[in-house]
Amino acid sequence: MTSDGFTEHYFHAQDDLRLYYRVYGDRHSARAALLCLPGLTRNAKDFHDFALQQSASRRVICFDFRGRGRSAYDPNPANYQPSVYLSDLQHLLAVTHLHRVIVLGTSMGGIMAMAMAAAMPTALAGVILNDVGPDVSEAGRQRIAGYIGNPIHAPDYETAMAILQKTYAPAYPKLGHDAWMRIARATFTEDRTHAGLRLDYDLNIAIALREQAKQPLPDLWPLFRGLHHVPVLALRGALSDILTAETLICMKREHAGMTAITIPDVGHVPQLDEPEAAAAIDAYLAGL
Repeated sequence: MTSDGFTEHYFHAQDDLRLYYRVYGDRHSARAALLCLPGLTRNAKDFHDFALQQSASRRVICFDFRGRGRSAYDPNPANYQPSVYLSDLQHLLAVTHLHRVIVLGTSMGGIMAMAMAAAMPTALAGVILNDVGPDVSEAGRQRIAGYIGNPIHAPDYETAMAILQKTYAPAYPKLGHDAWMRIARATFTEDRTHAGLRLDYDLNIAIALREQAKQPLPDLWPLFRGLHHVPVLALRGALSDILTAETLICMKREHAGMTAITIPDVGHVPQLDEPEAAAAIDAYLAGL
């Protein structure tokens, strides 16, 4: 185990691409493991503090989707799409010998959690959707498509933090310096080609995303309805431009047992350490 409280692992996907995941906590815990899936350009580092806290009572696995973090970059950008990610997740569950998991999915990770409900329904013991649902606001979708793939370099993490604050301040009006620095360290990595830091994902993800953005999103409601058999907690940032308040209401109507929590003064996405989010997650996980 690293001094940071987790072990690091790799496996090979169906196309032999080398993928990375972290494991926190006791692998022999009798409680359902928690699988954390990050957003579109995010990685396992986003969940570090959260995973440390939850690992006191259960095993926590944090995954880097292909092209992100320490997972290999795909030489074919067309593979940056949900059906391939789903296959990668099936392989991950196989190599970790996990038959049932609670999935915490942030943004794209939540969409993948819904896809898992259709492809491998018996694998889900529960799902936490972090600021995502079966309807994705077009304004937010186009905002994300507009910045994905833009190369950003910084000489140090203080500068990287300032860049992020300039771009994302509307989503986090009350975030302090330490929290912004945690986001910066999860967003950037050492640039081995040039001095300083670069974004910690394959910029070619934008190639696939731009093609996908030309078409309307597929109907995700059938995937969401596939969660009817598992307990669901849905978190929404009150300032989110991805998950609207109206969509959250519709989700509650479709899944009467779902718990829906709105986090004040946060946009896309909640960081999971907000008091409202932390309390809701702890209460939800207590029964699983």
